[in-house]
Amino acid sequence: MKRQSNVQKKVVKLKDNHTWKAPNGYVVFVADRGAVSFNMPEKWQVMKFEPVEIYDAVPPNDNVRLSMSYWRLPQGIDWSGLPQDQLLMSSMTTKRHEREGLLETSTISKFARTDLEILWVQSKFLDPVEKREAYSRVSIARGWDVQVLITFDFWVTDQARVKGVWQEVMRSLQLGRVIQDPTVGEIQH
Repeated sequence: MKRQSNVQKKVVKLKDNHTWKAPNGYVVFVADRGAVSFNMPEKWQVMKFEPVEIYDAVPPNDNVRLSMSYWRLPQGIDWSGLPQDQLLMSSMTTKRHEREGLLETSTISKFARTDLEILWVQSKFLDPVEKREAYSRVSIARGWDVQVLITFDFWVTDQARVKGVWQEVMRSLQLGRVIQDPTVGEIQH
């Protein structure tokens, strides 16, 4: 049975006094009124909503894909007993890696943030269609009763070009906010 999606794309004009800020060359991506937000390159395109898939160009002319799924966690529970590193590694042992020829996997890295728990790992694999080596970075982050899984796939030859994109996504990642009016952004006091 196919799951019905209630996700709808809506484009709204921002008010002149909006508070959305992103570095030059980036825009702010916001899901579910602030449950998840991060900066993405302004020329990249959201092509799918469940899970979210963002590409550097319209497929099949793309070279980079950023995918994001998130879950709202029940409030008032201390999730520190559910180890993020085990969740991350279990997400890496998928049929996809078996099928695509996993070449190597890095150790788990922690992105230095005080407000969120963010871990990530990188694997290198041989793409079965293109017969090219590619990287897949998988990050799991948790905070403010939201957990997010972000996957960043790119060709080995694009590593230098996309390094800053990954860093900006991780740096700008926000979880668990509630934005009442998306045309204004967060209320600044």
